[in-house]
Parts: sequence; C-alpha cells; structure tokens
Amino acid sequence: MDDPKESDLHTGEGEAAPPVFRTAVDALRSARLRPQVEVEPTRAPQRLAPYAYALEAAVVDGEQDLADGRLVLLHDPAGHDAWQGTFRLVTLVRAELEPEMAADPLLPEVCWSWLTGALQARGLGYGEPSGTVTRASSHYFGGLASRPAASQIEIRASWTPREGLGGVPDTAAHLASWCDLLAQVAGLPPAGPGDASVVTLPQRRGPQSR
Repeated sequence: MDDPKESDLHTGEGEAAPPVFRTAVDALRSARLRPQVEVEPTRAPQRLAPYAYALEAAVVDGEQDLADGRLVLLHDPAGHDAWQGTFRLVTLVRAELEPEMAADPLLPEVCWSWLTGALQARGLGYGEPSGTVTRASSHYFGGLASRPAASQIEIRASWTPREGLGGVPDTAAHLASWCDLLAQVAGLPPAGPGDASVVTLPQRRGPQSR
C-alpha cells in the first residue's frame, strides 16, 4: 500500500512527521479488519496535537450504514500531562437504535463497557480513558409527521495507547478493537478468534464513491 498522503496527515508548521508517528500511521493503514467495516482516511484535525492522522468508518449492510465513526491518532513528541504519554486516540461512534434498546436505562453504561471491553478483549494496554455516551431521540411533526420516531447513540471517547518497542503503540490492534466496537454498536456478532474474513484498508475513494 502507498505511503499516507501528506493531505491526510496534520504535521504542523509544515514539519516532516517523526518516524514513530509515521510507523504508527503505517500500522493503521496495514491493519486487517472485518469486511463489514469500511474504513478510509479523512482530513486530520489541525489543533489537537502537533501531529494527527484520522480515519472514518462505516458498518455497511448492503446499501445501509448501520453505524459510523471517526478515529483520530494524535502525537505530541513532548508528551502531554493529560494523556500520560505521547500518543492519544480519540473517537466518535454513532448508530441508530431500536426503540427497545433506546429505552434501556443502563444503555450508556453498557455502551461504555463495549469500548473498554473491546480493548481488553485484544489484550491492549491503555490508560487515562475518558468520554461521554449520549442518547438522543427525534420525533417528527407537521410535514414530517409520517416519519417514525428515531433514536441514536453517540460515543465520544479518548484513551492513551501504551507504547511498545521504539515508543510506538500497537495502533493496528487498537484500530481492530475500535472496529469491534463499531460492529457491536451496529448489532453484528463478535468476530471469532483468528477470524480470517478480514481485509486491509482501502485506498481513498474517488468522488463518485459513497
């Protein structure tokens, strides 16, 4: 696979990205993922850290998106007190809910446990987790009254991946666990150990694509 496009990397003040960040990004791009989760690079945020790389994803069933999200890898070579490290992962996950699930009072706690459980299931070390789980309902009136009420869950979270050899975290495994979270929020069964039905990240889609 080609190297990450410079337009996909935020490297601050035009500086070249440090090798540890490049290695972490390369691992993201070579990760093997569930085929139901479509992942592609997107423009990285500009102000969260000196270096950033972002991915967006959707869990797809035919023409329908069951869940979608964004994962951002941040890197500050000087370290960050709030992170307790030099890397940070930041995510947003969204999905429509069935009415029965939306009414569950324990839903926020359950969704947060899906995030931490996805990381723990792959044996990943992480620290300083934080985030919010938001449940929202929409009811339609007037010219839109024919639409059924809809509910949505939104998970915003961040955590510090533990750094391995050379100071680089296992970003590929963290991405795989994040895709597990997306799939769970979308209602898909968990991938079994050693599941071979995985694919690598695609190249950026052209303007004709969804």
